[in-house]
Amino acid sequence: MTDFDVRYREYLTQFEAYLEEYVDKLQTKPAVLGESMRYSLQSGGKRIRPVLMLACAEVLGVPAEEVLPFALALEMIHTYSLVHDDLPAMDNDDFRRGKPSNHKQFGEANAILAGDALLNEAYAICFAQCMKGEKYALASSFLNECAGMHGMIVGQSADLYFSESDGDVSAEDLFYIYEHKTGKLLLAPVAIASILAGNKYYLPFESFGKLLGRLFQMTDDILDVTASSETLGKTAGKDEKENKLTCVKVYGLESAMVRADMCARDCYGVLEGIDGDVSFLHDLVDYVLHRAN
Repeated sequence: MTDFDVRYREYLTQFEAYLEEYVDKLQTKPAVLGESMRYSLQSGGKRIRPVLMLACAEVLGVPAEEVLPFALALEMIHTYSLVHDDLPAMDNDDFRRGKPSNHKQFGEANAILAGDALLNEAYAICFAQCMKGEKYALASSFLNECAGMHGMIVGQSADLYFSESDGDVSAEDLFYIYEHKTGKLLLAPVAIASILAGNKYYLPFESFGKLLGRLFQMTDDILDVTASSETLGKTAGKDEKENKLTCVKVYGLESAMVRADMCARDCYGVLEGIDGDVSFLHDLVDYVLHRAN
């Protein structure tokens, strides 16, 4: 096991313990709402967003307990987006992380409500943090912006719009989707850690978060073509079938892979301008570039 693997597991274990505390207290009437929330929250996954937030906080000297509530809120927002994304009206996928999607397990109506509940719980966590002072309020506001109509949601809207369009598309359209649909929720953990550190290294961290978000979506597009459904834990080959605007569609597979390598190098370049131990973040870029799912 590499040093990166060890540190990733440490961050992951720290977050999972915090998540478990929340889940243990989660009770709803009827119980099916809480069950469907737990089902998706605890379905595994890489947890790259909370891990990234904890790693950035450590670089910046921010105690883990200050970022963990935001990491949980962010993971709830990410989870709700996946629950809704899998619905027949959206990406229509029956599997997520190798298990039946929430709507296949609990029905479409319950899946919609579970997603709604996760989003509202995320904001309830942020509201509680706002009471602690200005930087916590700023971090909460930033997360809201990344998740909302100028962030992930508009990215989802653009993704649907271009998949239903037969007109010309451009790299500019592609990167607009990247920046919002995927990029905003990978920028959030990096920027929030900086905000809680009094905006320390904010500009380089912001650049890093944006580039990492772009890289993550590029590798997602590539894996949809090159990986199997079993490896991905969801249906492979859906992008072309559903006319999705991807880097593979715009550039072709080989060129898309070259561009992903170039994006990773840009990430490394930004990290070189940050004082402190950024070795884990450097290795995380490698992980995103070479991941199998």
